[in-house]
Amino acid sequence: MTPSIHNLHYGARLTLQRGDLDEPAVLVGSGRGTSVRIEGPVAGLWLPLRGRLQLVTSEGESAHRRGEVRVISTEADVRATARGHALWLAVIGAPAIWHELLSAGPMRDCGLLPALHETDRAGLRRVLGLARAMRNGDDAAWQAVLDEIHALQARFDDMIARCPGRTWAQRRHVFLRLQRVREHLAYNCHLDLDNAALARIASYSPWHFIRAFHATYRETPHAFLVRQRLQRAQHLLRSSPLAIGEIALACGFENRCAFSRLFRKRFGTTASALRRRFGAPLVLYANAD
Repeated sequence: MTPSIHNLHYGARLTLQRGDLDEPAVLVGSGRGTSVRIEGPVAGLWLPLRGRLQLVTSEGESAHRRGEVRVISTEADVRATARGHALWLAVIGAPAIWHELLSAGPMRDCGLLPALHETDRAGLRRVLGLARAMRNGDDAAWQAVLDEIHALQARFDDMIARCPGRTWAQRRHVFLRLQRVREHLAYNCHLDLDNAALARIASYSPWHFIRAFHATYRETPHAFLVRQRLQRAQHLLRSSPLAIGEIALACGFENRCAFSRLFRKRFGTTASALRRRFGAPLVLYANAD
């Protein structure tokens, strides 16, 4: 199954509809303001190679930097917009075609698992080389891209093995349900989320949901939520002029003292010390630290 190649340059806009995704598509965007709108169910991965890429999915809005690989699988529309002098790559298609594209491999139930991955410089150079080769019509490069996606999927094998279920297919189905909840937590960590609402997303009772989540990820949903909030706060401290108290509230911490205690425990330093280290504007509330 050979993909179609779409090159977008400087402000170009592309709209893809359901029929356009019956075959895989590779999108390569370069320059400011390139954007894509995808209507209907879609699965695939998005990788900024330079600059930032903003994605709007059913889970919410997220901005991704160089080295982050965002894998999505959704029934809703998707919008992607490049920020700054960006260079980015996407490999997409209808969710059903990934069952064929990723059919090889032991115990593999195919399909894409939604997630956020990190890749190193060597991985970025490798993917960039593959993108250039595909643009030049090299069919072998497409298979190499699928091999890279296989490697990303394989990172979850140990977690899938810990999921409830008698067969690999059953455990993988459970993992997919849990992973959708984990993605929802990651991109909505600033909201007030309780276990009952999260369990409904996974179609579990709260008790079974917490038990399965902890067995799979080795942490509770609440611990993961707090970790995501702290990571978001760390990012804002480096990049935003907001006061530390405002950042705490924006990340879901209503109690600034609790935020300060958890931040120090997580990162081994205070929020104000981290801000001073990175030279961001320092605006403090009283007792914020």
